[in-house]
Amino acid sequence: MTMDFRIEKRLTGKLGRAGTLTVPHGVIETPAYVVVGTKGTVKSVDSAQVKEAGAQVVLSNTYHLYLQPGDEAVKKMGGLNKMMNWSGPSMTDSGGFQVFSLGAAYKKGISKVLQVTDPSLLIPERFDDSDAPRLAKIGQDGVSFTSHIDGSVHYITPEKSIQIQHNIGADIIFAFDECTSPNEDLKYQGEALERTHNWARRSLEEHIKLENQKSFSDTSQSIFGIVQGGRDEELRKKSAKFISEVEVEGKKFDGFGIGGSFAKEDMQTAVKWVNEILPEDKPRHLLGIGEPEDLFMGVESGVDLFDCVLPTRLGRNGTLYTKEGKIHITNTEYRLDTKPVEEDCPCYTCTHYSRSYICHLFHGKEMLAGTLSSIHNIHFLVNLVKKIRQSILDENFAEFKESFLNKYKQ
Repeated sequence: MTMDFRIEKRLTGKLGRAGTLTVPHGVIETPAYVVVGTKGTVKSVDSAQVKEAGAQVVLSNTYHLYLQPGDEAVKKMGGLNKMMNWSGPSMTDSGGFQVFSLGAAYKKGISKVLQVTDPSLLIPERFDDSDAPRLAKIGQDGVSFTSHIDGSVHYITPEKSIQIQHNIGADIIFAFDECTSPNEDLKYQGEALERTHNWARRSLEEHIKLENQKSFSDTSQSIFGIVQGGRDEELRKKSAKFISEVEVEGKKFDGFGIGGSFAKEDMQTAVKWVNEILPEDKPRHLLGIGEPEDLFMGVESGVDLFDCVLPTRLGRNGTLYTKEGKIHITNTEYRLDTKPVEEDCPCYTCTHYSRSYICHLFHGKEMLAGTLSSIHNIHFLVNLVKKIRQSILDENFAEFKESFLNKYKQ
């Protein structure tokens, strides 16, 4: 089967919408929060627990699965879904984010989302850091990666990325792209954008070739193109137009990822620039963004899917989401607090365990601490987006947004 995207309800006066996205492994009710399972596993949480927490779709990382256990091994295990015992829809990113995290951002503490008072500070003069340590080096045809596992060198081209993703076998895959640092100047952002556009066409060509080689019984995969351009309006709009129009053998991208770096303060503007240009009849995925306030912003600006590592990353470190904001469960105030993390939360963690017990687990360095915290965080964010979706259907999005954000302390 091929992917099918249908819009059920539009958000009055905004770009937002509620719909359904059907792929070979099931139906995703959009907007939806995509849970990240980097290496074919959601860290510290098994697939049954992910499903019980309300997740509809899981995204894994192409670069990491390529290195370990290897994409050919994943294929021999029956593909990503069978390997990780996940029956629902699945996605893989292209490895493009590793161009950023292992390249310009390597050991520099640079985030793809920065908070600044003056967003113009994000475009300083480019400094010469050619001798700085990094595990990824960019060429016009692809990227040379040095494995963080054993130091071996690998060269990934757009074609190679698509071949890897076809072996992994997720329902939705992404074109290979260059995710740039928010510290890059406008000249470099423009050069990177040209590379991304060239790689997008090559990714689509390879995907179509591999799809044409499949037998009738093979699962069809869909491919999303990625819009880049940093926080520059001209580059963002140029990218949205190119990615939405690029065509190979009469076929275009099935959907779109909005990637790259942002300033927290102007993220909504950048997303709106893109979604005002991208075709309405195809799904849009905001890559690597997932804080509650960003979810409302993204939905309002026409985003259908979000993915982020925050639920499990924060959970493993003792930070838990509540309707009043994040709490740090290892703090002294929770040592004897017998209430659940959140009183009215129906997740497995809140139904069975207290704040004091989870606090004890962290101080005792027990592995269960990260599991219980991650389950709650996944449930919180996944179901927040489900409530946002329902508010669109019920035509009370603005009221729900105001009510939630008035209570939630960032």
